[in-house]
Amino acid sequence: MVPDTETTAVHSGPPCLPGRIERLWEFATDLSWTWHREARALFRAVDPPQWRRTRNNPVAVLREIGDERLGALVRDPAFLQRYDAVCAAVDAVSSDESGWFGRRHPDLAGRPVAYFCAEFALHESIPIYSGGLGVLAGDHLKAASDLGIPLVGVGLMYAHGYFDQTLGPDGWQEDADDPLDPGLTPLERLGGADDTPWLTWIRGAGRRIYIGAWRLRVGRVPLVLLDTDLPENDAADRGLSHQLYAGGVDHRLRQEALLGVGGVRVLSALGIEPKAWHANEGHAAFMMVERARRRIRDGLPFREAVARVRASTVFTTHTPVPAGHDVFSHAQIRDWTGEKFWEETRQRDEILGLGLNPHDEAGDRFHMTAAAIRLAGRVNGVSERHGRVSREIWGRLWDGRPVAEAPIGHVTNGVHLETWMAEDVAALLDAYLPSDWRDRAHEEAVWRDLHTLPAEALWRVRQRLKLRLLDLMREEARRRWREHWPETAHLVGAGTLMSPYPLTIGFARRFAAYKRADLMFRDLDRLLALLADPGRPVQLIFAGKAHPRDEAGKRVLQRVYEHTRDPAFEGRIAFLENYGLHTAHRLVEGVDLWLNLPRVPLEASGTSGMKAALNGVPQLATTDGWWEEGFEGDNGWLIPRAPDDASEEEVDRLDHEHLFRLLEEEVVPLFYDRPGAGSWDDVPAGWLARARRAIEVAGHRFTARRMVREYARDYYVPALRGTTHGDDPPTGL
Repeated sequence: MVPDTETTAVHSGPPCLPGRIERLWEFATDLSWTWHREARALFRAVDPPQWRRTRNNPVAVLREIGDERLGALVRDPAFLQRYDAVCAAVDAVSSDESGWFGRRHPDLAGRPVAYFCAEFALHESIPIYSGGLGVLAGDHLKAASDLGIPLVGVGLMYAHGYFDQTLGPDGWQEDADDPLDPGLTPLERLGGADDTPWLTWIRGAGRRIYIGAWRLRVGRVPLVLLDTDLPENDAADRGLSHQLYAGGVDHRLRQEALLGVGGVRVLSALGIEPKAWHANEGHAAFMMVERARRRIRDGLPFREAVARVRASTVFTTHTPVPAGHDVFSHAQIRDWTGEKFWEETRQRDEILGLGLNPHDEAGDRFHMTAAAIRLAGRVNGVSERHGRVSREIWGRLWDGRPVAEAPIGHVTNGVHLETWMAEDVAALLDAYLPSDWRDRAHEEAVWRDLHTLPAEALWRVRQRLKLRLLDLMREEARRRWREHWPETAHLVGAGTLMSPYPLTIGFARRFAAYKRADLMFRDLDRLLALLADPGRPVQLIFAGKAHPRDEAGKRVLQRVYEHTRDPAFEGRIAFLENYGLHTAHRLVEGVDLWLNLPRVPLEASGTSGMKAALNGVPQLATTDGWWEEGFEGDNGWLIPRAPDDASEEEVDRLDHEHLFRLLEEEVVPLFYDRPGAGSWDDVPAGWLARARRAIEVAGHRFTARRMVREYARDYYVPALRGTTHGDDPPTGL
């Protein structure tokens, strides 16, 4: 892993804390606190107002705390008791050096898996993520830590973040930098030899590009983030690591070369020798190319070099949408790498040929996903349906074989339970499930007694979580009105008129046309009748960002936002701006129903519905991604798939009709089916039966620990052992 003794931390140093509680800084700089309930409660108790103001950032709290407050904490017996309990819990985890993976595979202990991804979502103070891919990668690291898998993450240090979203009066998304301050995060800079800020270099555009690195501790798993913003670099290269998914095609090529080629070299400079490599999406395909190039340089023939790389490599593809697969021309790659990159191999054309796509007749373009599939011995999609779709898309790489027989499997995504289940829900389950239910959530027997959970108790928790969501929305509206909004109409659109009593539906994800956030608005009269029914009102909360260069996505967002300001809807539609991890927690916990409307089959998996379900929020969704295998009839609602030969317009019409039929005839009546006068405190028993089943199905089948166990069993262990028996490469290899 990342060695402590051979690197130098050059952040501004820890704050001065009293000896009795000095380990607070140790806990704050290890992101495992984000999923340990007792540690979160400890930091909340340090300074509750600062905890809220910093959006739950213990590093910022400890840097800003005053001596008077520290003195009070040292004299507070209740705080010290809580502190000692966290110390004991942390020490217990540290003493279990092997973990689940080490106990199962003791011969593989200390043989790391390198996990490459373009983004990681771990805490809002570290905005190096854009959405679902980053959240999935962050949850993957957390589950690997829980299970003791010897994994090291590799990504880029986006000092300017992704972007901060604001909406103009007309609802058009405006993008601004979202810079991070390393001093208010757990980031540690890793120094190079002789205290230089760089560890290694790559060559690009005819010059050296020096690469530094930062480290984040994610429990037992280190995450190494590459950085080119160094004084040794040309001005054009310093910005390579500034912002996620910024710039045009040339910039993306350079960023992905930095991640793939630079990542391999940085690990080598740190003395880390992975025995298995996992590319999480095609952005990291150059990691495989660099490893093949090195083997050829060292004397192996091309095909043997490729076979060696395949034996230890896993590749996960995440999207069937063509725009999600990066493609670069051979000329672009040659111009960027220059001749020196290829001098040691003399097989430039063969290596570039790894990226040929049989669907692309041009023949002179490098498809990152095609290259990754050719260079990975184990390839998977992220749901059962996505595995089938991926075989249909990429099966032609195995010439002459039925696409259904292409060796592309699937590992359905999961979410990190301890991160995404609200503390209130987890505490409630503690009273009705076995004491070790979190560690055994993948066992069906653990959930047998969930039906004994009283509907009244679950309803009280659901009420509290909705009130917290509405409180957050009001506070966000107040802050943005003060800082950004020129019109009071923004306040209505932010949800300040929303009530805790109506059925509240949440829709939050990246705004892309195929995700169809605007499907609800095809028939405004019907929507108005649904929302403004005086006896059974409904509220809609939307959130999410459009990619800065996705004009179609921005137009969808704008259409949705326009309706938040329409007086006819009486303030029952809201848009929550600048969606991030902090607001995501409140949203998936606090709404009553989760809505997911992707056009089938373009959603590879989707995980937001899993997060909502863990909190007793059923999902209503199309037959796509994880929901095809997750829907069991009594844990949510399913929009049936339209005929395969239907036009896009016909699909939208049919899906809209099914959506509203379900809402009008099943969802809304069930939510308001209560005894007595149907007051706020009356319990909708039928609704809560679905809420319990949502928790059970998600907790049993769709957690990150289940997901990472499958990766370990079916992908990591064979890759760590370098198993080549049964390798089934694409045609020509």
